[in-house]
Parts: sequence; structure tokens; C-alpha cells
Amino acid sequence: MTATATTAPVTPQGAASGSSFYAAMRILPRAQRDAMFQIYSFCRQVDDIADSDGPRAERLAALDQWRRDIDALYAGNPPPRLRDCVASVEQFGLRRDDFIAIIDGMAMDVPTDIRAPDAATLDLYCDRVASAVGRLSVRVFGLGEQDGLLLAHHLGRALQLTNILRDIDEDAGLGRLYLSRESLAAAGITSSDPQVVAADPRLPRVCDDLLKQARAHFTESDAIMARNPRRVVRAPRIMSQYYHAILDKLVERGFAPPRQPVGLSKVAKIFILIRYAFI
Repeated sequence: MTATATTAPVTPQGAASGSSFYAAMRILPRAQRDAMFQIYSFCRQVDDIADSDGPRAERLAALDQWRRDIDALYAGNPPPRLRDCVASVEQFGLRRDDFIAIIDGMAMDVPTDIRAPDAATLDLYCDRVASAVGRLSVRVFGLGEQDGLLLAHHLGRALQLTNILRDIDEDAGLGRLYLSRESLAAAGITSSDPQVVAADPRLPRVCDDLLKQARAHFTESDAIMARNPRRVVRAPRIMSQYYHAILDKLVERGFAPPRQPVGLSKVAKIFILIRYAFI
């Protein structure tokens, strides 16, 4: 799944030590760091359910169980796998609706694989699997309500659209296509078959549309972070810069098939971490 998402109990070990998320969150104070790894762990677990190759009915049932577990957490009777989250929910005011939105986003891929959704459905998907994670995260970071919600909206979508652009071929291998129906039609592509679209020479035109959207969201999120205290936006700024760099590498590579995978080297990640966490 092309999601920014993550469970077990939640510890830093739940995130790969070399991941962008792990590096960005390690700079946080202990309580914030623990809360973020709890959010990551929850996201990872529901994402793994949606991406598994098990029967669709079983995956939907497993996601429904997560909804019941979240309800139990907020009713004061947390199941064992969410007991570590109680203190974070109380300390940072994490909202039930955002956890449920993430589950709902993962569930969008389960009854049938997403293939060329309309623009409104794609935006809803981005809101659920990325911006809802952002809404939980900004509460942990300590941003004010208005700017926190705006940052979650814009940065979540920027990161998710970058994921979509990066993972076109990987998603096609899973039978999924997250490019909007309208963008495909504007480029003259009528197929919704992921493999057919991935091989179409007109695909760069479709990607240009998503690039413009991603850059607009990055611009908005940069402006929000610039007007907030540095200490509360260090972690989201690091994540933003990681994804800015990935987007730049995607543009440099281009979107015409065949495409080589794009990622950041360890050195590039360390440079971003040092620059935005400590300098």
C-alpha cells in the first residue's frame, strides 16, 4: 500500500532504525517520542492487515476488531495491545476519530484494490492514511490547534502524493493504481489497469499533475512551519525535507518507463537530520 503508515506494543524497535521516521522521531523528548512510536506502531499494524494476501473478508474483520479496540481504549477499557497508549492519549489529547479515520483509509484498499479513483476519493484516501496521522502527530509535537490542523492537511497530502509518485510500479505489482481518473483522462489514458497505465508513454503527463499538487502542499506546509517555534516543528520539518528530496530525485529521474527505484542514501538522510535538528 502506498501509505505513510504502521503495531506490537509500541517501541522504537517497531520502526526500522534506518527509516526516515525513526531518525526524525528520535530527536523528540521521551514522552513525545514514545507517543509517536505508538502512533507509528498502530499505523504499521493496520497497514499490514490491508496489505496482506489473506482473504478480503478476514482482513476486513481484522480491521473491524481494531475499530472495537480503539473504542475500548477511549471507553477506559484498553485491550492489551493498546494499554501503552493510554498515557499518550491523555497527555496529548489524541482523538479517537483520527485513529478511526486511519483504519477507514486502510480499509479502502480491502474490498477491492483501488484503481484510478476519482479525485475526491483520492483526496479522501490521502486524508485518512496520511493527514489523519498528521492530526495525531501535531498534537504530540505541540502545535496550536489551527496551524496544527493546517499542517496535518498539507504536509500529509504532500507526503502521500510523493509516495504515490514514487511507488507507481510497486503499487502496480499489487494491482493498485492511485492516479486519479481525471488526471488519466486528461492525458488521454482510458485504461485503469495498473500495469497498462504504468507502461503507457503518456504517464509523465499524469505525474506532472500530481507533482504540481504535491509541490503546492509542500509550499503551504513550509509556510506553516516557518511561522511556528522551531522546537515544535523540528520533526515534521525533517520528514518534509526527506520527502522534498525524494520528490526532487523523482523529477530528475523522470516518469517515462522504464523507471528505476528512487530513494535517499544514508548520507543524505544524515545531512538533513543534522541540518534541521541541530543547526
